[in-house]
Amino acid sequence: MSASPGAGTGGSPWVVHTERLLLSAVGAGDVDDLFVLNTDPAVWWHFPSGRHVDRGQTERFVALCTASWDQDGLGYWTLRDPGSRILLGAGGCMGAGDVAWNLYYRLRPASQGQGYASELVRAARSCAAEADPDRPVVARLLEHNVRSRAVVERAGLTLAWRGPDRDNPDPAAVRLLFADRELTADVVAALVGDEALS
Repeated sequence: MSASPGAGTGGSPWVVHTERLLLSAVGAGDVDDLFVLNTDPAVWWHFPSGRHVDRGQTERFVALCTASWDQDGLGYWTLRDPGSRILLGAGGCMGAGDVAWNLYYRLRPASQGQGYASELVRAARSCAAEADPDRPVVARLLEHNVRSRAVVERAGLTLAWRGPDRDNPDPAAVRLLFADRELTADVVAALVGDEALS
């Protein structure tokens, strides 16, 4: 993995090249591509109510991404094919408050099952460790999303918490919290909400 300006050299990893991916910090110029990605029902099979239904949702997502890059020096990337520059997905590590790095990814259906998620996760964890190694890397996913669970477990994250998903319109939904280290009760509460622990 190489980066420019310099993950591994003390700089912010705004652009990272992995073996097969070009990872670039999400910015305003990515709204159109990310809107297409996030309106695809196949991308949201595990959480249909999360699908973007208007461009404003994507614009707000991009604004959160750029704020994370500005505040924490790390955020979500677009994943593109280095040659064609076609969007394959988005993801990376974004600050979850100041208590953790939230590991996230979303891939086009045609890009799934090719190891891109694992490649992204390795780059994201490396950059998070450089940006602030004291923050744990966490992944929040729905229990029935077995594909994402397999990705984070292969990356070395372990189950830290299981409980109700307070932001899900499905009252039976179960949220899992994975982490790269043991989490304190305060960090878990900050990530899932105090009411979810009662």
